[in-house]
Amino acid sequence: MLKTTLGCALAALALAAAFPVGAQPPEQPKPEELPEYPLLDKANKLVPISPDKKAVFAEVAPDGKDKTKVVRSALACEVCLREGPLEQFLCKKGTKEHEAIVRVDVDAEFVHGAVIAAGGKTGTPTGFVDPKTEEAKYTPATGSRVNVSVHYKYKGKLHTHAAQEWIWDTKKKTPMTHHWVFAGSRFIKDPDNPNAKPYYGANTGDIFSISNFPYSTLEIPAQISKDEAQLTYEAKTDKIPPLGSKVWVLLEVVPEKK
Repeated sequence: MLKTTLGCALAALALAAAFPVGAQPPEQPKPEELPEYPLLDKANKLVPISPDKKAVFAEVAPDGKDKTKVVRSALACEVCLREGPLEQFLCKKGTKEHEAIVRVDVDAEFVHGAVIAAGGKTGTPTGFVDPKTEEAKYTPATGSRVNVSVHYKYKGKLHTHAAQEWIWDTKKKTPMTHHWVFAGSRFIKDPDNPNAKPYYGANTGDIFSISNFPYSTLEIPAQISKDEAQLTYEAKTDKIPPLGSKVWVLLEVVPEKK
């Protein structure tokens, strides 16, 4: 009890020293507004493809007479974490903001649809069990490789770079070197209600994962446990704009080699 009381007193003294009577705590940086979308070509158009017409978009380019093609997709996201360990890069709003850098306010299946629109082909999420022996066995996620980048304002300047630059490998002292593949999550049926709409697994929050999860939309094809991710990867605070800042997350599918 004495230790607890003494600790509280010391904490109060430290706070008083930092903020004398009448002084105000320093103001938190204001969130950055969403910048204008960076079209790859002036002839292209940005088309909303989610029901709210605010979260998920496709960049469409002319492709011959009266034809168009999607050259990449984009998500309008918000910064929800700037420091601390990571297990996700992107989550659904209201789910795993404590371990993801950005969140998107839309159901994850629309993010899934955005990757398909950009030419992505679904693979399989990380496997943890051998279906034949039912013993523990790791199998890496598969699917189209997707390059993920961010476009945002910070300290009066525009920035565009790979999302990995916001994810710091504390052991290697470099940005994360892994890439993402379009694992595609899973649609889960309710065994007690077979007529109900299947639930898209990534809606639990695992949209763009760093550690391995069985329901991620985008997954890293390398063995990374939750504990390993927590110990290895953290947000690169000095590169990330203030909490609440709006950023574009850009998705480009890497064409398969023929």
